[in-house]
Amino acid sequence: MPNSHRLTTTLATLAGLAILSSAAPARAQSCPDVRDVLLTNGAIHTMDKTDTVVESVRIIGQRFAATGRGRLGATRCTDVIDLKGRTVVPGLIDAHNHVVLLGLRPGHDTRLETAASIDDVLKTLAARAAKLPAGEWITSIGGFDINQFVPPPGKPRFPTLAELDSVTPNHPVFIQESFAGPSVTNSLGKKFFESRGIEVAADGAIAGGFQTPNPTTRALFELRKLQTFEDKERGTLDALNYAASLGLTTQFDEGGFPATGTAADGAAHFDIYHAYEPLLALHREGKLATRIRLNFLYMETDPATPELVARLKNAFPYFGDPMLKDVGIGEFTATPAAILTEASPVWLAGTKRVAEAGWRNENHSLTPNDFKVIMDGWTKINSELPPPGITKLRWVVAHVPFITPEYVAKLKALGGGVNVLGGWRYLSGTAKQNGPPFRMLLDSGIPMGMSSDGMQISPMDPWIGLYYVVTGKNARGELINAGQTLTREEGLRLYTASNGWLLHEEDSLGTIEPGKYADLAVLSANYFDPTAVPDEALKKLHSVMTVVGGKIVFGGKGML
Repeated sequence: MPNSHRLTTTLATLAGLAILSSAAPARAQSCPDVRDVLLTNGAIHTMDKTDTVVESVRIIGQRFAATGRGRLGATRCTDVIDLKGRTVVPGLIDAHNHVVLLGLRPGHDTRLETAASIDDVLKTLAARAAKLPAGEWITSIGGFDINQFVPPPGKPRFPTLAELDSVTPNHPVFIQESFAGPSVTNSLGKKFFESRGIEVAADGAIAGGFQTPNPTTRALFELRKLQTFEDKERGTLDALNYAASLGLTTQFDEGGFPATGTAADGAAHFDIYHAYEPLLALHREGKLATRIRLNFLYMETDPATPELVARLKNAFPYFGDPMLKDVGIGEFTATPAAILTEASPVWLAGTKRVAEAGWRNENHSLTPNDFKVIMDGWTKINSELPPPGITKLRWVVAHVPFITPEYVAKLKALGGGVNVLGGWRYLSGTAKQNGPPFRMLLDSGIPMGMSSDGMQISPMDPWIGLYYVVTGKNARGELINAGQTLTREEGLRLYTASNGWLLHEEDSLGTIEPGKYADLAVLSANYFDPTAVPDEALKKLHSVMTVVGGKIVFGGKGML
């Protein structure tokens, strides 16, 4: 199935399903007004410490009440959902992504994450166009790489202007790779961009690259000018619904680059003063389809870090409610650049202030040396603080493609953990640009969880990341991470139970156990069975019913 927005059948609550049945009137009159649901006749992988698999799970209110076999004490007031043998897993937790940025994309964002050919791309865009009024922009910005569109030995490429016109003659289209392009458009888009002085080739190609502004970022800037607040709220809702369709129930957002409000801004930039307003509006309206956790990203040049200081004085870590709360600082800590080449005074000063305030901190590592800068700096700061220093704050280093056993031991001694990902290397990794060393890290015993780092250079789709974890193969089918793969069970644990620790919510999230929030995903096929789901089919897995706090947020009985 092409990876378009899998149109949801969002139901108000699981209890609301009962109202559709003939017995609903009697139940409404005589049963307590509380969510009471039994999901039964399934293969429910609890991901508890003993990897228990059960047939049934009962939900009362927003939490799991019981697991096991049979009806688990269900009464006539219990709504019963027959899983028909489906595989169920805890709701997946994406412990590091940029879903807020995804929600702010201009146009009607259309994920191309699992498109495996130019034909897949065109089918996905055609399906999107069929549901939109003529003239509406269809966009796909980041989260894919043209490597995936043309199987070897063909040369990777975008679809051409003519190919886009063949499926979207009535909708302008803009497809952008990575942070700042390149990109491509169709005839309607070409006309729009050229009227604004942006160079578009005859085949629809628009130049891009890390040097900004460039034609792609200028094109993106023009599209952002068209956006209204309502567009951003709709886009944020679309992004959350898309996540729910994949079985994601909790997402840990890592912020965005401070926007300049000019054509230099790429896909990772947002207005730090207003970026969260659409998300907050949806929260007030009760429309969040997944739980959201927030880190606040800081990029400053002044060692006094005035913006970070203001945050630490005027907000509270782990403040919010079960659906939306802030957590800490990351994935940059008052650093003027995305890559740490040295422990600069501004980074050291800002990082120490986070430690003194008792906040969680997260830094990303992308190069063969930056993890050393981070962990040596953390070690120095920890030594300057009274016990326990940072050892109880669960500081995390993300991505870590090149981390070594020596530095794993250093981080473990600091009470820290690692946050690994697969989708980035799947899209564009090579035998030299591979990692992370999943097996080495897991065997070390360091706290470790998994994430996507979507949606600029990596897909949000967790099943793509798990494909890379299990096979070590990139989008071109090349084995690039041999010797560092994990089993399917080990990989899924990183997306569920293990991520509870990274969020400091292991008592509430990550497994299907009594007392924890009732978050789960009913899968389209049996992830654990390589006969039913060969490795290549992992990339097409999705959810047919996603439940958050006992409430169906995607799919429903009709999809089982």
